[in-house]
Amino acid sequence: MSTPAPFVTQMPAPQYVMTAEGRRIATYVWEAAPSDDRDAPTVLCVHGFASSCRDNWVNTGWVRDLTRAGFRVLGVDQLGHGASDKPHESSEYTMDALVHDLVTVLDTYLIDTVRYSGYSLGARVGWQLAVQAPERVELAVLGGIPDGRPLARLQIAQARAYAESGAPVEDRVTQNYVTLAERVPGNELLALLALAEGMRFGDADPDPEHPPAQPVLFATGSEDAILEQSRALAAATPAGRFFEVPGRHHFNAPGSRDYRQAALAFLAGATTEHSSTRP
Repeated sequence: MSTPAPFVTQMPAPQYVMTAEGRRIATYVWEAAPSDDRDAPTVLCVHGFASSCRDNWVNTGWVRDLTRAGFRVLGVDQLGHGASDKPHESSEYTMDALVHDLVTVLDTYLIDTVRYSGYSLGARVGWQLAVQAPERVELAVLGGIPDGRPLARLQIAQARAYAESGAPVEDRVTQNYVTLAERVPGNELLALLALAEGMRFGDADPDPEHPPAQPVLFATGSEDAILEQSRALAAATPAGRFFEVPGRHHFNAPGSRDYRQAALAFLAGATTEHSSTRP
């Protein structure tokens, strides 16, 4: 039996896109195999809170599998993450701003329409992109899409005191978020706290009364606390399908081979035996 090839571990140098607000958004491109296939469909990959393009999509094997399947991959470090700028002002992190950042990236790359893959916060932003700019999203895979505003559970004052002076964090949920933020090298806790605070305002919740019209595959781990809420969003989406990622919780679902295989089939326009038109 042959040994599977290792995951892609090297990142290309970031290509920076400048937003209207003067912020730099780091982007990365991997061409489809063969590398000269410039007409390959593009998958826009957008990571979750306190993660990065490398952490969410490269280290887990997604970029490797997508390019092997004939897709061109455009990865993004969302504002406050990875190699992108990390402002500490909460006003920089509204949902509209994060969506507009992606539109700016697509405009800069002269890409009219993409197939979208987002996880957690990236899935939430993807829902809104598909609703607000439907002509830019052909279909989407939304993994671990949050229920309501999970970042609202974070105690900002405790986390900020920890970041600024090392004060102990008493709240368990907040400690979990701090641990998550510190897991990825290069994260700045104060920038992520600003994002969490900014996302508490405006239309940050997915609205099941106004779902995306495009085909959408929702994928959430069987051990994820938001499983039923994600399933309900799939049921509210006219062309929604649902895939339950077996044996995975919110933080390890991106590494699931089952999830990748279901997503690859869907992104290619196929159906899977695990998904249905209604949960």
